Amino acid sequence: MGDKSRTLPVDPNLPRWVCQNCRQSLCVVGVDSYADKFLNEFSSRSGMQGSSINGASSVLGSTRMDNSFVLLPKQKPQPQGMPPRPRGGAGHLDISQPGKTMEESFVVVYKSESTSDGGGTHLPSAEGGSNGHLQPHNSGFHSTITVLKRAFEIATTQTQVEQPLCLECMRVLSDKLDKEVEDVNRDIEAYEACLKRLEGESRDVLSEADFLKEKLKIEEEERKLEAAIEETEKQKAEVNAELKELDLKSSRFKELEERYWHEYNNFQFQLISHQEERDAILAKIEVSQAHLELLKRTNVLNDAFPICQEGEFGTINNFRLGRLPKVPVEWDEINAAWGQACLLLHTMCQYFRPKFQYRIKIIPMGSYPRIMDSSNTTYELFGPVNLFWSTRYDKAMTLFATCLKDFAEFAHSKDGENNIPPDKQFKLPYKIENDKVGNYSITQSFNKQENWTKALKYTLCDLKWALFWFIGNTNFQPLSSAPSHAEVPDVGSLYLKHGTES
Repeated sequence: MGDKSRTLPVDPNLPRWVCQNCRQSLCVVGVDSYADKFLNEFSSRSGMQGSSINGASSVLGSTRMDNSFVLLPKQKPQPQGMPPRPRGGAGHLDISQPGKTMEESFVVVYKSESTSDGGGTHLPSAEGGSNGHLQPHNSGFHSTITVLKRAFEIATTQTQVEQPLCLECMRVLSDKLDKEVEDVNRDIEAYEACLKRLEGESRDVLSEADFLKEKLKIEEEERKLEAAIEETEKQKAEVNAELKELDLKSSRFKELEERYWHEYNNFQFQLISHQEERDAILAKIEVSQAHLELLKRTNVLNDAFPICQEGEFGTINNFRLGRLPKVPVEWDEINAAWGQACLLLHTMCQYFRPKFQYRIKIIPMGSYPRIMDSSNTTYELFGPVNLFWSTRYDKAMTLFATCLKDFAEFAHSKDGENNIPPDKQFKLPYKIENDKVGNYSITQSFNKQENWTKALKYTLCDLKWALFWFIGNTNFQPLSSAPSHAEVPDVGSLYLKHGTES
């Protein structure tokens, strides 16, 4: 037998053997020589006659082997716990010792049926062979494998380990068994030393009286111990009862704890939901408050009537007021601008009635506004009109400027009543005198379009200034949000941006 790594000639007719430990494949070579060696050792160590060996050889070479067995030699009894060991090396098994008789060795019996005499059982003679070795060419495949199997069975019985093994596993097994033998030998030596020490000790034999006294003493101790055992058993029963009660309480506590955690989790879930809902409501409140502050700062009149400028024109709600030779503005746009201006001034005048003496009444009617004087005469403030003859149209524009001047005087007196310093009291940025606004006539007849357009722009600027004062002194917006007169250093800045707010 050899390892798988060894390169030896392998008979393809032989079966594959596997190491029972590492499960690697083994290659069995030289089976016939192994059988010869096995039988030679068998014959030399057991003292068998040549006829027996020759008979065994003839049986091994026969075509049929029904049964074979081996009786191992008697061995010395081994100490308990010591595993049996093979007496030979790893390569072969030492089956017997030389010099022993047949009864003390082993007997190999081969049973075979003779085809010549009708099936009688006998040991064949030594004829046909000049020596006691097996002839490889005369032995059958079955008999050779049987010998190997039997050898493996003997090795398994001797070593208490499944065979076959490879050389490496056999070495490991041998080292392990050697260590076990050493341990057993040390135990034997320790037991023998204890036995010798025990045999060397002197033995004091008690008298009968001392024996009885010692017996009574031991019986008394036994009774005490039995009473202690009974007491211990009683305490054990009490402890067991307490333990059962504690187990019951523990199970109840576990149930209460589980219920507590369930309720805690539900409460946490509800709390988180409530907090999320509260945060959502607070966020809505914050947004609403911001929106409310924005609405508080929002001026309805300023948003509804944005007054600004577009080049040389003053505009209200993006409607240009005035005409230029190079920019002929349509009368529909001019009429719409006058309608927005009249509506704004009328709204501010109506708010302060009856304190404000509304002598000149403005009648806003969209793009067709009219102005009524103190004698209830109505003038149309819409075109188209003739550039050289527009008396009623010019009168309506003059009455509008006069009404705006009256509102500015009322605002000035109102600031005086509120104890506002004179330098901060309201006054128009462009002075209005009869039909002139800022030294430019507001009438159209016999007037240049450039001067008329500039006068209209100044009129819208005065109107926006009046709107700022109105916002700061009414409920349309808090006073703190409106700019004071000192905060506006230049009137021209009102027209720098489209849609300028307070």
